[in-house]
Amino acid sequence: MTDLPPDLPRLRTLERWLALALAEVRQAIAVAEQREAERQRGIAARPPAPDWLLEQGLTGRVPVYVHAGGCHMAGRRSRPATAGQARQALAEGVDACPHCRPDTGLGYLDG
Repeated sequence: MTDLPPDLPRLRTLERWLALALAEVRQAIAVAEQREAERQRGIAARPPAPDWLLEQGLTGRVPVYVHAGGCHMAGRRSRPATAGQARQALAEGVDACPHCRPDTGLGYLDG
């Protein structure tokens, strides 16, 4: 490292600056590790996904689709449902999602 100053005062100044910079990096690492640990705890504490979903229409009163719990097509207006509620909705004429096919998973054949 030939770019270092030759005299002791400037070397000590450089040493002090590097120590401060290292302290900042270590603090940033500690914050990032804490943030990651909190994220992992959040993932672990997340409730399990529901097995079935009823997607509400624009009015929010009548379901328009029945979805399997992990369906990527379920909209924001979806709410959890039991298997019985999902079967009842299918029996009442609510459409089964054509992507996740919840009627097949529920054993509902009259749709």
